Amino acid sequence: MTTQELVNQIWKKKSFLCIGLDVDLAKIPPHLLKEEDPIFEFNKKIIDATHHLAVAYKPNTAFYEAYGLKGWQSLEKTIQYLNKNYPEIYTIADAKRGDIGNTSTMYAKAFFEDLAFDSVTIAPYMGKDSVEPFLAFKDKHTILLALTSNQGAFDFQTQKIDDKELYKHVLETSKKWNHADRLMYVVGATKSEYFKEIRAIIPDSFLLVPGIGAQGGNLQDVCAYGMNAQVGLLINSSRGIIYASNDVNFEAAAMQKALELQEQMATILAESSIAQNS
Repeated sequence: MTTQELVNQIWKKKSFLCIGLDVDLAKIPPHLLKEEDPIFEFNKKIIDATHHLAVAYKPNTAFYEAYGLKGWQSLEKTIQYLNKNYPEIYTIADAKRGDIGNTSTMYAKAFFEDLAFDSVTIAPYMGKDSVEPFLAFKDKHTILLALTSNQGAFDFQTQKIDDKELYKHVLETSKKWNHADRLMYVVGATKSEYFKEIRAIIPDSFLLVPGIGAQGGNLQDVCAYGMNAQVGLLINSSRGIIYASNDVNFEAAAMQKALELQEQMATILAESSIAQNS
């Protein structure tokens, strides 16, 4: 999917909501455990109930790998279901891969060719030869971890080298890589005070922003400093939406939580000075 196709969806739905599909069998409604594939059945109901409100879905692969082969098959069925029934939806494999050379190429093939995701999250620690193999895929995006929402982000990401924070070095260096126009970046919502400086370095890139909702990030603050001329934000909410209820009609509660965020986003878009360019 191209960036413009994603932007078109944002304006069509008046939403820049990404829903994280982080499925824990200990947390899903008990009646689903009787299904042959409870993970997929859970995802299917969440997707069908919220697809008109979200522009992206982001399965975290750890929640599927934890269940072995059956979990991976659930992930395959989920992405196939999305691509077949809602091809306009942007898909993110939250895999946080990071290796070099041929290994990165094989990771990229796994997510871009075999599973047909639109994007994948990548750790930048090993440098350009761990990232450029992903960037070689046309109409696919590589989402680089830049400034994350966890407390441990302060261990390295904000430490200064030559009087400049490490995450800024990451942003500036990544702009020089081949096909850097296919990069997006992860910036945590709990770090909203950093968005202004981040936008000074990467004004045109899309940012995937986790941390809204359960982690305490503020949507208005993120948008005030993080939006650009193409909106440029994908705001992710996982637990706050998919685990809104544990009863038989859990998908209705999930839809309501997604609607609340979408309505806030529609208001922000309406009040912004951004011109619709779809």
